[in-house]
Amino acid sequence: DQKHRTFKIGEVAKRCSVNKETVRYYERRDLIEKPERRRSGYRIFTRKHIEQITFIKRAQQLGFTLTEIQELLELRLNQVTACDEMRGKARQKLEDVRGKMDDLQRIESVLNDLITACESGGETEDCVILRSLEGKTETGKNLR
Repeated sequence: DQKHRTFKIGEVAKRCSVNKETVRYYERRDLIEKPERRRSGYRIFTRKHIEQITFIKRAQQLGFTLTEIQELLELRLNQVTACDEMRGKARQKLEDVRGKMDDLQRIESVLNDLITACESGGETEDCVILRSLEGKTETGKNLR
């Protein structure tokens, strides 16, 4: 019966495109349910574990941290959780992503300015990039 099929840790890892240590780590962090064990000590994973790990990986792709994912999973298990709560978490993540994009655009601009200012190819002590990183030029002040 496919619904009740069990998997070894290696099979779960392969199906979820993670390594076995990742599965063990998620188990230690209580991100996935503790699998039952056979008498031999081997863990018995189910399709539900695969679904949980897939959820975690997809949430990570959207930029959620494991701590945030833990919160999402707890909300998911709560039958009375309103969609508003999930929407709020997604909005907060969107704000975080936009802030990171602004930071990356600022970094891109400063690096572009430094590269343009360093077209001379002079000696190391005259290098605008090195002097900027040391805080010895005006351009480097944009890094803050």
